[in-house]
Amino acid sequence: MKTEQKLKKKLFHAVGEAIADYGMIKDGDRIMVCLSGGKDSYTLLTLLLDLKRRAPVHFDLLAVSLDQGQPGFRKDVITQYLAALEVPFRVIERDTFSIVNRMIDATDARCSLCARLRRGILYKTAVNEGCSKIALGHHADDILQTFLLNLFFSGSLKTMPPLLISEDGRNKVIRPLAYCWERDIEAFARLQEYPIIGGSFCGPQERLQRKRMHRLIGQLEAEIPNLRNSMLSALGRVRPSHLLDRKLISRLSQQPSSADVSRLRDNNGQG
Repeated sequence: MKTEQKLKKKLFHAVGEAIADYGMIKDGDRIMVCLSGGKDSYTLLTLLLDLKRRAPVHFDLLAVSLDQGQPGFRKDVITQYLAALEVPFRVIERDTFSIVNRMIDATDARCSLCARLRRGILYKTAVNEGCSKIALGHHADDILQTFLLNLFFSGSLKTMPPLLISEDGRNKVIRPLAYCWERDIEAFARLQEYPIIGGSFCGPQERLQRKRMHRLIGQLEAEIPNLRNSMLSALGRVRPSHLLDRKLISRLSQQPSSADVSRLRDNNGQG
């Protein structure tokens, strides 16, 4: 029990810090918590329920589970769990599994299409349910791995941000577990004995690449003990002017320097 309380306190502190840093939750928010049936989303729901009881601001939670028709998904397990918690919930049934299989060969990457379909359904559900935020269970390790995947395979510097506004401006996505490490979540989930649901919709290539990034970070951390924390801190201290984005550098070069601004101010004062 002491270990469980210690882990929960550690995770709760990390969630509180992330929420405060990025202004994730405001008074009056109605938050749609996406529950996949995995350890991360169960932990997210547990911590947000605890936060709801303690927070100085009022907000409501709606748990939403998306049944995409993939093998191994047991929506009955999720509904029983949520009913026991007396948490308001919805189960959305959309057979995107068949759509992806029909449109993309099994040997091809299917992650992008699946993500677009899932995102569209969740965004629409949030709007229909009057939810101001969508909470996802991605943690700090997911953020680091996604950054490296984009760096190595997509040639871009981006990752999963703790706070994201959709392109049409109608949805805000929050990731309260952004400062939580997977090893702590795994340990906490085992003690909580969550009813984990098996089954994966990701193609083998996506799983292989993400596992490869996981191993790479682990190998480097054996030599650099504070590697994970250093990487996460670096993603929060970006200096765009010191990168190679030509469009950005062009815009920056057209902006007046502080010395130019001072000279203009002096000249205007003399005029």
